[in-house]
Amino acid sequence: MVNKELKIGFVITRLSGTDGVSLETKKWDKIFQDAGHKTFYLGGELETDPAESMEIEEFHFQHPEIKLIHDNCFQNGDSRDPAINRKILKLQNRLKNHIHNFIEKFNIDLLVAENVLTIPMNIPLGLGLTQVLAERADLPLIAHHHDFYWERNRFLCNCIWDYLNAAFPPTFKQVQHVVINSSAGHQLAHRQGLSSTLIPNVLDFSQEPPTVEELDDYARDVRDSFGIGDDELFVLQPTRIVPRKNIEEAIELLSYLECSCKLLISHASGDEGYEYEQHLKRYAEHMEVETLFESETVGPERGQTSDGRKIYALEDIYPHADLVTYPSDYEGFGNAFVEAVYFKKPIVVNNYSVFSTDIKPKGFKVIEFDGFIKKNTVEMTKQVIENPGLARDMVETNFSLGRKYYSLDGLKEKLLTLLDSIFGF
Repeated sequence: MVNKELKIGFVITRLSGTDGVSLETKKWDKIFQDAGHKTFYLGGELETDPAESMEIEEFHFQHPEIKLIHDNCFQNGDSRDPAINRKILKLQNRLKNHIHNFIEKFNIDLLVAENVLTIPMNIPLGLGLTQVLAERADLPLIAHHHDFYWERNRFLCNCIWDYLNAAFPPTFKQVQHVVINSSAGHQLAHRQGLSSTLIPNVLDFSQEPPTVEELDDYARDVRDSFGIGDDELFVLQPTRIVPRKNIEEAIELLSYLECSCKLLISHASGDEGYEYEQHLKRYAEHMEVETLFESETVGPERGQTSDGRKIYALEDIYPHADLVTYPSDYEGFGNAFVEAVYFKKPIVVNNYSVFSTDIKPKGFKVIEFDGFIKKNTVEMTKQVIENPGLARDMVETNFSLGRKYYSLDGLKEKLLTLLDSIFGF
């Protein structure tokens, strides 16, 4: 075991909110700190102690110059504008210098790159960090890969194959690659000849989830606040509103259930525009399924909107739900799936690839469909709703499996073993 205090520096575009990268980064941070190490942050938007962080605007993928580069590289064919190329190289050097300053300021022993060497949302940042690795061969780095560019169709038509091959991810020997599903590890080996460590996303299963009766006063009025009657089926879609979440299938399923129900979508559209959200609103109206878009009043933590409404944390919402829908076409892993397992909720899940290869074989009991809602999907959902004993058997089995395979204890063991392999102890 590493027997000295390490200074570990996270490089990230954004540590804020409830996206998967932010959530998992915070868990890694806790493991490192509990083991006696110190953590520091370099990013574009940070919810961290300013004394232990450097917040640089250009590290964020939504910074105007970074977004301009991104849009030109992935939306304008296969010819690269020389002006954009000059801008990339200029920003690459600027960000590289910030990374060097960060390393020197906090005397960093180990860098952890959170998806910045994986998906090219911030091209100059990936290139700049790769240059730092070339200039600091003595500095180890863990590249925590959440979703590679080749897993998203929108990145496959581009004019920067040279940059993608160089930095997303780089192939330096001091880099330890970590993937969150087995398919990503296979593809990384096949495409780049790189080995990796599989560390799935996790939750803290050491304590039982709260029941509605055990919630504090703040969270007890969730149903009333959202206008969901006690006799109505409360269905939670705990994801962002992006096309790959395939939320139409959740709406369609509810339209077939022949009962009074409401679908609550907890997250916002995010970085992929608002056209899909408008489509879902039209579709829900057409299918006569009352759908609540509640990203303003559901957040990473409790608070208050500008007009005085309560903001609930997601953990305030889960205990009230009767059913969770997870109809995604693609997920890098499936944070919302593990959350539903932890909160002991029946789950309707599309047989997306990572579920099929990594999760399903472990024995989880779900209402499964394959691509579209079938008659047996509807019948199984009705059985689970109408039979509390069947639902209880499903969720208790899933909780036990979640504790076995996706707990913080498992994450701790894998991360500390990784540190030992890096530092030779």
